[in-house]
Amino acid sequence: MKGGLAVALGAAAIAAAPLVASTYHVLLMLPFMAYAVVLLGLNLLFGYTGLVSFGHALFIGLGAYTGAFLTTHAKIRSLEVILLTAAGLGALVAIPVAALCVRYVKIYFGMLTLAFGMVFYTFVLKFYRLTGGDEGTPFLRPSLLGRSLEAMPKIDYLVGPYYYYSLGVLVLATLGMWRIVHSPFGLCLKTIRDNPAKAETLGIGVIRYRFHAFVISAVYAAVGGALLGPPIGNVDPTLAYWTHSGNIVFMTLLGGFSSFFGPLVGAFVFIYLQNWVMSVVPYWRLIFGAILAAIVIFAPGGLLGLLQPRRAPDAARP
Repeated sequence: MKGGLAVALGAAAIAAAPLVASTYHVLLMLPFMAYAVVLLGLNLLFGYTGLVSFGHALFIGLGAYTGAFLTTHAKIRSLEVILLTAAGLGALVAIPVAALCVRYVKIYFGMLTLAFGMVFYTFVLKFYRLTGGDEGTPFLRPSLLGRSLEAMPKIDYLVGPYYYYSLGVLVLATLGMWRIVHSPFGLCLKTIRDNPAKAETLGIGVIRYRFHAFVISAVYAAVGGALLGPPIGNVDPTLAYWTHSGNIVFMTLLGGFSSFFGPLVGAFVFIYLQNWVMSVVPYWRLIFGAILAAIVIFAPGGLLGLLQPRRAPDAARP
């Protein structure tokens, strides 16, 4: 009951932010909502399946470059078409990557995903005519729900229609992921995470379920990447670099991968603290970096885990 109330209050605060918060803070909510979509998918793989991907920036970059290519070269401005195309390409690319990677676990899985991510990074960096190389590709302003908003000033566009459009996508993505993780499919993923050998003896196709989880996660990452494009206005290879993959894994750990909403909390804290710390003196940056690292290292449940009361050991319970 308390959890549902907290979610409702959080959603209401996000919806009311353009009305009460400054433009700067509202603009910071745009990358938060894009990364929230990404992390919903990543946590299906990480928190519910037990596989840590260090190459998910591949799919973020793929989604962002899809939108940039469609708006710049194909002259397609509909954000609905961009998101659907990004999701389709994310699934298409994820199929061969997942077919190889999900046969391995632990560090082997992570290193394979990292390798594929760096291959994509090299591709977008070297194919200058297609991707613009290190200069990137412009992401032109997309239309929303069939309405062209070219005449609207960019800031008004971002803190108004685009903000609520991104919020709508996040809500739909959250409802979809909630349904997935509480379905029989999601329960099978938890069984695979906890004991893959036992899951195999129960007749659960471990490789097949991991494959499906990877593809779903890639689709979410590609959609989130496409949402990152319009606020930036230009897509460059840094979106596909390995450090970007590390950032989203850190967000997941920071908020707590053991909770459904933990990664979203991690994304919110990471984005706001990152922007705030950049404006303070260097030694404060080190202090905040040490605090965040300590949370990740010493609190496996993340920030949400710290807020939850600890249960007594079984032997101490009446």
